[in-house]
Amino acid sequence: MKNVYLDNASTTALRPEVIQEITRVMQEDYGNPSSTHSFGRTAKNILESSRKLIAKQLNATAQEIIFTSGGTEADNWILRSAVEDLKIKRIITSKIEHHAVLNSVLALQEEYAIQVDYVNLKSNGEIDINHLVELLSQEIPTLVSLMHVNNETGTILDIEKTARLCKQYKAFFHSDTIQSIGKTEIDLQKTEVDFIVASAHKFHGPKGIGFAFIRKNSGLQPMIFGGEQEKGLRAGTEAIHNIAGMAKALELSYENLDAERKHILSIKNYFVEQLRLYFPNFKINGNLDGFYNIINVLLPFSEEKTAMILFSLDMKGIAVSRGSACQSGSIKPSHVLKEMLSEEDIKKPSLRISLSHFNTKEDIDLLIEALKTI
Repeated sequence: MKNVYLDNASTTALRPEVIQEITRVMQEDYGNPSSTHSFGRTAKNILESSRKLIAKQLNATAQEIIFTSGGTEADNWILRSAVEDLKIKRIITSKIEHHAVLNSVLALQEEYAIQVDYVNLKSNGEIDINHLVELLSQEIPTLVSLMHVNNETGTILDIEKTARLCKQYKAFFHSDTIQSIGKTEIDLQKTEVDFIVASAHKFHGPKGIGFAFIRKNSGLQPMIFGGEQEKGLRAGTEAIHNIAGMAKALELSYENLDAERKHILSIKNYFVEQLRLYFPNFKINGNLDGFYNIINVLLPFSEEKTAMILFSLDMKGIAVSRGSACQSGSIKPSHVLKEMLSEEDIKKPSLRISLSHFNTKEDIDLLIEALKTI
């Protein structure tokens, strides 16, 4: 039985070159980058070279890249510091954000009694820009937190336009870019976003490492206190092997972006063709022209099939998901689809298929064959 992995929005397989880089650093360069001897200096050099390499991919400066344990930590830090240190009185967000943002916002609302406004959504999950403008026109110290690419539906936010609006209305703008970094071009000189976040395991790097982009002079203060690591903004000895692996993964992702994007898009289009052939009454949750590696489909199956569909596919060696991996153990409907679908449709089985360059058309054929037997 061939195993088929179609859950790349949850996590991705490491590239072989990344494994080699991590292994080399673990074996040879195990010094603490805060130490002044030669071992420490070598580790420090790897740390700062990795920072420069990451900054270069995004057209940022090295001092604007701060290493974290991943996207969740970075989101928590930015939102909390915005309230505590930047004296934000209101957060504008949406009800389809990742729980790293939604639950942080709820905690801050409870602790600091900040105002929370949820921007309206269109039926396809896109942000209602007119409503965002209406909210921004109220003169309250504000942070806008809206994700670039939705992790469940692939719906894309016009991040440049949103950044311009936030600047116009003097609001800070934070975007959860977990699903887009490494998979699409982001130029931080053109896009005037104040804060973005990344997680290496979403672009074929190691788990447990990520970074925040903190635009210089933003005034953000640390959430974790201790030593002077990461410009004093994030204490704790840096995981050099993972940071080097992340930098290598991001470099390779951007080197191969055009070819891999074309390959992935061809597989996504093939999947849609096969669905039209065998399940003509399927619906796409979101837009067909959403992000190229994610497609969320509502299948024309009865609702009693909903609970068993993932288990049935898993038994055939096929990995897909119903939504965010952080929620996959839950039997509750996806909070994203709940905002988009009717009461009737939310009970039916929806699947998120998320692709990488490692996938082939054969993977899609195996998925379609498995769905035909359910």
